[in-house]
Amino acid sequence: TPGSSPRNLLDMDTFSKSDPVVVLFVQVSGSNEWKEFGRTEVIDNTLNPDFVRKFVLDYYFEEKQNLRFDVPPGSHSPLFGAQDFLGQTFVALGEVIGSQRGRLEKPLTGVPGKRCGTILLLAEELSNCRDIVTMQLCANKLDKKDFFGKSDPFLVFYRSNEDGTFTICHKTEVVKNTLNPVWQPFTIPVRALCNGDYDRTVKIDVYDWDRDGSHDFIGEFATSYRELSRAQSQFTVYEVLNPRKKCKKKKYVNSGTVTLLSFSVESEFTFVDYIRGGTQLNFTVAIDFTASNGLPSQPTSLHYVSPYQLSAYALALKAVGEIIQDYDSDKLFPAYGFGAKVPPDGKISHQFPLNNNMENPSCVGIEGVLESYLQSLRTVQLYGPTNFAPVINQVAGTAAQVTDGSQYHVLLIITDGVISDMLQTKEAIVTASSLPMSIIIVGVGPAEFEAMEELDGDEVRLSSRGRYAERDIVQFVPFRDYVDDSGNQVLSMARLAKDVLAEIPEQLLSYMKTRDIKPPRADP
Repeated sequence: TPGSSPRNLLDMDTFSKSDPVVVLFVQVSGSNEWKEFGRTEVIDNTLNPDFVRKFVLDYYFEEKQNLRFDVPPGSHSPLFGAQDFLGQTFVALGEVIGSQRGRLEKPLTGVPGKRCGTILLLAEELSNCRDIVTMQLCANKLDKKDFFGKSDPFLVFYRSNEDGTFTICHKTEVVKNTLNPVWQPFTIPVRALCNGDYDRTVKIDVYDWDRDGSHDFIGEFATSYRELSRAQSQFTVYEVLNPRKKCKKKKYVNSGTVTLLSFSVESEFTFVDYIRGGTQLNFTVAIDFTASNGLPSQPTSLHYVSPYQLSAYALALKAVGEIIQDYDSDKLFPAYGFGAKVPPDGKISHQFPLNNNMENPSCVGIEGVLESYLQSLRTVQLYGPTNFAPVINQVAGTAAQVTDGSQYHVLLIITDGVISDMLQTKEAIVTASSLPMSIIIVGVGPAEFEAMEELDGDEVRLSSRGRYAERDIVQFVPFRDYVDDSGNQVLSMARLAKDVLAEIPEQLLSYMKTRDIKPPRADP
């Protein structure tokens, strides 16, 4: 929820102060089009307004969400002339969230030759998205459904949707051969149970389990999150009713009862909590300079830079880097190459700094990384083999120095594919999986990338010499899947960044959770 407070606005009214309003525009992904998202209230006669109305936006770490804040004077008509304009500012949502304590002050610009003042943007996360509920239920005197024994009961929970339909959100385990089952306690996000709406219906069905899957319906009852939460102070007993039986039998009372034995709520920390608490994302780049890429001067080379188009390497680097840089306050990015013969003596290196500075391999901003990459293409000789382990171990060594959750490292490896040191790389990744880091691999060119899929570990958890990776920290995507025929490069690169970055928040949270690291409390 970004809020806004402009400061020291230009005074446009001859006889009084200005009457400002802030209009938020959101850029449509992959285009130059801006759509109005909403407006604050108008505040009369002030140059330092504090607006109350908030803008509620969906936030996606893996997307570049560009925002534009315009400050027309708030003459109560929606139409205003250019001469009345008080200024505007452009910002990515990630920049606001990534700034200290979610507060970002930006200068307003747009009136030639005038200082337009500043706008203060505040972002906070809506809180009911993060609560997790643990509850336990038991039942008494359920209907007997099985011919030879008692019933084998289990519960199915459904949340109700806006349109009156129901979506299954939890099933308990089956308790065999009893009419008085006690189910194990279970945990479910409040989001899943009621979508954050405490008064929305939660429907619970009671079934008798059958081996062939044709489970028998025993009965049902309805409740809500608010009603369930009252069980923190008392047991709540629900009657289980079977509508068909109720219609048929005059003397029907119920098909048993279900009792809520316990109910507790805990807050889960989110990715935004850690970023607002000061966790920095440190971004490192490693680029494949092996001979299989082709001579950079030839148009067929994957490193070929034409005057009209960036290479696949440069495009992938820009797409991922421009999003991550919003979360890194110093904007200094170590950048390495691997698999080339490096001047002056032509030694093969698997972690040479692109800026040619062994003492300080950091480049300033993503533009600095691109410049150093293009410079290296002119000075090194593409060679081989394709070794990943040295650069992974290099970043792991840095990550191991600070493990208190204040620093998290993301290594982007861009490669044309066929890996030479698979065993060492697996060992390096398994070791790195216990450190605050994630690895993104983008495969460029036509090669088969089976080895990369294995490193990704989505299907089978990666292991090396009998040791399993503690967490899944690798995400792989082939670049070719994102080059679309329409030629809309901006859109296809946005899709690439989205897919490789989508797992980073969960990977960061899994590290913090296993180490029991809580975010520092951001000031309210």
